[in-house]
Amino acid sequence: MAATLSQFAQTLSVETAFTVLAVAKQLKAAGKDVVELEIGDSPFESTASAKSTGIQAINENQSHYCPSSGVPAFREAAAKFVKNEFGIPAAAENIIPGPGAKVFEQFFCEAFLNPGDGVMVFSPFFPTYIPNIERRGARAVLCPLTQGNEFRPQVSDIEDFLNTDAAPKAIFLNSPHNPTGGVTTEDDLRDIADLIRGKDIAVFSDEPYCHMIWEGQHHSILSQPGMMDQAVAAYTFSKSYSMSGWRLGFAVSNKEISDAIGKMINTTLSCTPTLVQLAGAAALEQDSSERDRTMLLFREKVVLLTEGLNKIPGFHSLDPTATFYVFPNVAPVCNDLGITSHGLALYLLEGADDDFGVACLGGECFGDAGAGFLRFSCAEPNDRLQQALEFLPVALSRTERIAAFLEQNPQYRLAKPYPTEA
Repeated sequence: MAATLSQFAQTLSVETAFTVLAVAKQLKAAGKDVVELEIGDSPFESTASAKSTGIQAINENQSHYCPSSGVPAFREAAAKFVKNEFGIPAAAENIIPGPGAKVFEQFFCEAFLNPGDGVMVFSPFFPTYIPNIERRGARAVLCPLTQGNEFRPQVSDIEDFLNTDAAPKAIFLNSPHNPTGGVTTEDDLRDIADLIRGKDIAVFSDEPYCHMIWEGQHHSILSQPGMMDQAVAAYTFSKSYSMSGWRLGFAVSNKEISDAIGKMINTTLSCTPTLVQLAGAAALEQDSSERDRTMLLFREKVVLLTEGLNKIPGFHSLDPTATFYVFPNVAPVCNDLGITSHGLALYLLEGADDDFGVACLGGECFGDAGAGFLRFSCAEPNDRLQQALEFLPVALSRTERIAAFLEQNPQYRLAKPYPTEA
């Protein structure tokens, strides 16, 4: 008899982008031409100094264990980076490296949450927030973001959470926001900080898209007075420096919290590879100009995709504000066709054409508040984005194929119409 998996393992939800990625790869292997707009990966090369420093580190045998809290050169470079760019009062002791930003969701929850604690999560949300909260036996308390309010969190909703939840303990913030592209403004962050300062409330501030701001500039709640003692900010090299495969990120917080997370690194990962940290430090110190040029190319992609999607009847996207995602409201289209938004996404990939498909994600992959939306990543060359835009109206006009897809996949029939925003 096999050992029984825990209830947590049996019910663990995953990031749907990787599931759709696997389907897209299978279809491509079978000969189908697929424009992959489902995964949030950069189409550009890692920055030059990162690559050369990584190769040099390998040649110099920098391939052994290092301190769990990180090598000094990386911690110093990261502290200087967040201080100079975002006004966060960090020193090397406030920095902890890890394999990307996602792992710090788990470490934040382990650092602050006990069973039964309430955690405010704005929805749509990044899919791995919920399993990391549930891993600790805590409760995600969902609060919807709306397109009409530019997908910004409302301070009044946080106040309600603090006043009404049985055991409020933490808040997850994500700005720039995945999947919507919304931005929490400096005034928003000031008001949130004023509301929670001095209370036993911790904030996880997820900031992977800190350089993908198309209007204004990025702000972190850690720059607000006193927030280093109540918040953990997470950054990654995957987006800004196109280093997703290197698996490098870091967290910023006060020394006590950083030391606690360092112990978690010690007891799970041992350490983040030295050669990867050295490559990251070089990127921070030497590649800002290359990074900024790449960000302009990303903005061009987002504008191209947004303008193209808004020409399709029944699609409505906000003007580009941040990230390399476009999150159009497609509720009118779904209502007309009787298909869920994720069903529509899978139809565009699998059912609309035998030889060509577009991979994207239904908004419900990011929680119920995302239902009626699609998320498109801009992680393809511009000519491929244009191909996708030209294909979508054709795919939507093939009503016989849509009917056949729903016949084969009845789970994607829309049970009741989505609400439509004015």
